[in-house]
Amino acid sequence: MLLGHAGSASPHPTVSSTRVGYTGGDVPCPTYESHGTHAEAIEIVFDPEMLSYRQILEFFFRIHDPTTRNRQGDNIGTRYRSAIFYLSQAQRLTAQAAIVDLDASGVLPGRIVTTIEPAGPFWEAETEQQDYFERHPAERACRHIRPGPGLAARANLAFGAAVFRSSPER
Repeated sequence: MLLGHAGSASPHPTVSSTRVGYTGGDVPCPTYESHGTHAEAIEIVFDPEMLSYRQILEFFFRIHDPTTRNRQGDNIGTRYRSAIFYLSQAQRLTAQAAIVDLDASGVLPGRIVTTIEPAGPFWEAETEQQDYFERHPAERACRHIRPGPGLAARANLAFGAAVFRSSPER
């Protein structure tokens, strides 16, 4: 997951755009068939005045299993690793805090193995990879979304307003 800030209009007022691609690896100009050690990722451009980085991270942790190394569902390999690619030190610190809080909550079946890596070049995936799950819903590796409010409550409000106020990002 790679996150950036923007303020342009989109169908969802808080997210300006998303695109699927590859980042965090060793191959220049990767493709689906040949992307070396890159992770399959999504770039999210959002309005931080309406949606905080922390809120995006909370959703990220709800839609996949961050406790399995190099795997999502039946998909296995480093390309399927759980990773956050940060654009600033503030994002890095927010991601670290979110992981510490969620690990401490005990709501997940194991320790979080999500890596936090500096963002490097992002290569947009092929057209057929964009909006893939909308076209192929039965092929989703992550078929469920863990409840949000219950997760935060069980985490002793780790994702509450106090954390947002103390975070360097809105």
